[in-house]
Amino acid sequence: MSLKITDECINCDVCEPECPNQAISMGETIYVIDPAKCTECMGHFDEPQCVQVCPVACIPVDPLHTETREQLLIKYEGLQALARAQVRERNALDV
Repeated sequence: MSLKITDECINCDVCEPECPNQAISMGETIYVIDPAKCTECMGHFDEPQCVQVCPVACIPVDPLHTETREQLLIKYEGLQALARAQVRERNALDV
């Protein structure tokens, strides 16, 4: 399951730096979560960090993007593989 940020968001800026997958970014008026990158912190932490730091509790599960824990783990592994490939590519360019 991906999370989503609701209209109650006050743009306090605390959630974005907490996301280990860089799934949170500023939208047109409030922060948004990219469901393709959100793993609910699976593989990084026991609980979603954005939910932990949100002062207004505006980050529920997104019912439009439901996933099992197994699917979230697969997504996490794919994102980690992509990140490793990007690091290798940057390192190759630095040579």
